[in-house]
Amino acid sequence: MGGVSHAIDHFDVTFDDETLVADAGLIVVGTLMTRLGLEALINSTVRLVGRVGGALAGRKVLTLVAAILVGGSHIDHADRLRAGSTQAVLPFRVMAPSTLGTFLRAFTFGHIRQLDAVIGETIRRAWALGGGPGGAPLTMDLDSTICEVHGKAKQGAAYGYTKVLGYHPLVATRADTGEVLHARLRKGSSQRGAKRSAEELVARVRRAGARGPLIVRADAGFWNYALVDTLSRLGVAWSVTVRVNPQIRACIDGIGDDAWTAIVYPDGGEAHVAETTYVTGRGRRQRRLRLVVRRTRLTDPAQARLWPDWRHHAFITNVALGTVAVDQFHRDHARVELAIRDLKDGAGLEHCPSGRFFANAAWLACAVLAHNLIRWTARLGRVHPSGRLTVTRTVRTRLLALPGRLVNRSRRWTLRLPARWPWANTFHTALRRIRSLPLLT
Repeated sequence: MGGVSHAIDHFDVTFDDETLVADAGLIVVGTLMTRLGLEALINSTVRLVGRVGGALAGRKVLTLVAAILVGGSHIDHADRLRAGSTQAVLPFRVMAPSTLGTFLRAFTFGHIRQLDAVIGETIRRAWALGGGPGGAPLTMDLDSTICEVHGKAKQGAAYGYTKVLGYHPLVATRADTGEVLHARLRKGSSQRGAKRSAEELVARVRRAGARGPLIVRADAGFWNYALVDTLSRLGVAWSVTVRVNPQIRACIDGIGDDAWTAIVYPDGGEAHVAETTYVTGRGRRQRRLRLVVRRTRLTDPAQARLWPDWRHHAFITNVALGTVAVDQFHRDHARVELAIRDLKDGAGLEHCPSGRFFANAAWLACAVLAHNLIRWTARLGRVHPSGRLTVTRTVRTRLLALPGRLVNRSRRWTLRLPARWPWANTFHTALRRIRSLPLLT
């Protein structure tokens, strides 16, 4: 042990090798960027005409996206892409952090909408390459989250019901892949915007090529009849958690004991489900809604003495499944939390870098693009078996964040990567499959 410690002290360290590539796996995602035609798409869509720092939007957005892909959570982290020969494995010119900060501050509400349009078109192109649902049913999960900030310099941040200062974006994800289909940063702690976001979400996935039945799941924060009516008008099935208010409580109390069906529940507890009809309103405004209720309680004697009563979770739905099946389907809405966690921990949304609201909204859009590029890379490049949860940190560790060296041999550039890399076959497969995709414009 002493010999090892002694030897390691004799290494000299220099930062002088211009041929090294810090994150050589970016060549895989960079290849997908070219197949999607991202830089040209952004340049033609995001038009910050007359705004300071607004020129060449494509390379600036993609610099932010690439920085997020390799773990960047601050604008300054884009300098990582300028180290050694890392620029060579990217299909765009990397921009300096000072330029990127000016660029983000140039955004207004209209420019955010233009960047939203880029995300929508990118989804369409990725789905056209084979990543879409086609005619199969598509389940989408709506949720909101909190991006915590500190201090009073963050424009538009406010305290919500959790007593945490931050932004409260709306997020819609694709249930089977975790892609973020729509995201909208909101000022303050307002819960408004769900109806409009749902309309935009449905229109976006239809334009992107989703031809099959659509289903939207949401928690109690989205429970309002305007949303339910909008989804019904658009021909979209829905499953929405409701708060157990006095009217819902009276409806639950009216369910007979013989109507409950036992379901599988973790050790130490038991659960049953039942359904009834929830009638609300009068006359022409009367609604008759299918109400599914799950009740749970603890069976351990010591714990049961503390919580002896049943706890109820209720939701309204028009999904054509049996009581037990629709309850299981609705519970799967919880997977949206995994996608949001990955959007924060893996794609840079744990930090909002600017004091300006629209700059942070643009950062959110860049994080969404990075998040989705990881999922499309995994799906189109067959990084892992279909249906397995994609985690950004895992893809980054195995595929992106590996060192390389550019070598010119007989006038042909070779990217040399570490010998005995455990996931070398995965890397070769992903790069080969993505290179085989057609160029989209």
